[in-house]
Amino acid sequence: MKPIQVGLLGMGTVGSGTFNVLQRNQEEIKRRAGRAIEISMVADLDVAKAQALCGSHVKVVSDARQIIANPDIDIVVELIGGYGIAKALVLEAIAAGKHVVTANKALLAVHGTEIFAAAHAKGVMVAFEAAVAGGIPIIKALREGLTANRIQWVAGIINGTTNFILSEMREKGLDFDVVLKEAQRLGYAETDPTFDIEGVDAAHKATLMSALAFGIPVQFDKAYIEGITKLGAADIRYAEQLGYRIKLLGITKRTDAGIELRVHPSLVPTQRLIANVEGAMNAVMVQGDAVGTTLYYGKGAGSEPTASAVIADLVDITRLHTADPLSRVPHLAFQPNAMSNLKILPMSDVITSYYLRLRVADEAGVLAKLTGLLAEANISIDAVLQREADQVSQAGENQTDVIILTHDTVEGKMNEVLAQMQALPTVMAPITKIRKEELN
Repeated sequence: MKPIQVGLLGMGTVGSGTFNVLQRNQEEIKRRAGRAIEISMVADLDVAKAQALCGSHVKVVSDARQIIANPDIDIVVELIGGYGIAKALVLEAIAAGKHVVTANKALLAVHGTEIFAAAHAKGVMVAFEAAVAGGIPIIKALREGLTANRIQWVAGIINGTTNFILSEMREKGLDFDVVLKEAQRLGYAETDPTFDIEGVDAAHKATLMSALAFGIPVQFDKAYIEGITKLGAADIRYAEQLGYRIKLLGITKRTDAGIELRVHPSLVPTQRLIANVEGAMNAVMVQGDAVGTTLYYGKGAGSEPTASAVIADLVDITRLHTADPLSRVPHLAFQPNAMSNLKILPMSDVITSYYLRLRVADEAGVLAKLTGLLAEANISIDAVLQREADQVSQAGENQTDVIILTHDTVEGKMNEVLAQMQALPTVMAPITKIRKEELN
């Protein structure tokens, strides 16, 4: 049978990894797919470099539209990234009747509804396993493996840069700024790390997982996003003393009121497996009503781990290339005419529990006043940790940290109480609030 012809847009880290793994494992891949898969054209602005990587048997061009216009190309792999030219090329490839494989989580999180609708209308597939958690097959698990389940929640460490930073902060007792510089030196963080450290990258991925888990359209604009830039070494140390570790989690949850979609630092009990995921590794937990809790762990980025996911998509498309479009697995797991209109909840309506750190004057009655405000709002306390005075203010007052863990409450109510606490003359610095997720 004639090999499937692939056009590759972008010969960077993932593109070169995809080319190399496909070459190295071509016989194994052919046995799985039922026919050979060949990258016959590559588009890259640096034609000479790409040609050197591919060899003389692959045609390398600088204009990606030459690949889209080639009638012999069956699948276009988009590894350019971003929202701009990548969006135009993906839509043009679909319009030309090409199947698309992409690792572009930002593109799909923001423009996925338009892209999937175009692909459905044209009868082609858009596959995106590599867009979430690198080499971990979480998309396939949500879309196919857990089909029997009513999924209740998904929670994941889905950004390796921030997990590396938090792991280093915990192990070495260093503050965020110091560890970020080290992460940049080692290549774990970009020169401009904003998308990672502010939680945007994780929110792109959580948006896609939410759509797959609950059959809702991708709605990145409704995600709550909070990064790790305000975390201090003290919070990581106190969390450890209380039996927790701090992780940046992407969380999406089904509730009676709607769907939660949020990314923020969270205290996770140390005994949970996901709390012990260290370095640049990723992990995703999925809770289903039939299967219970499942955990998916592995490398969330890198040349060959991401290439593994890209090639898995190529094999899937090759197997289904001639299938009736209505018999294929839907892009977002649910049939397009059966998508739900469940609303995404604003963060103020989310129910969770909290870690609070307050820098207070070390004097009688302070703790009673703080706990009294919580009691008045019917917010119950799980634990309190009060440190000995460790600082003297300019006015000569002794100061100390008070740590309070609460039980579940509505975020809006918690914010009202925090405003009252912050206004107390004995609270000497901005209050630190970190959400706590038991994941049980």
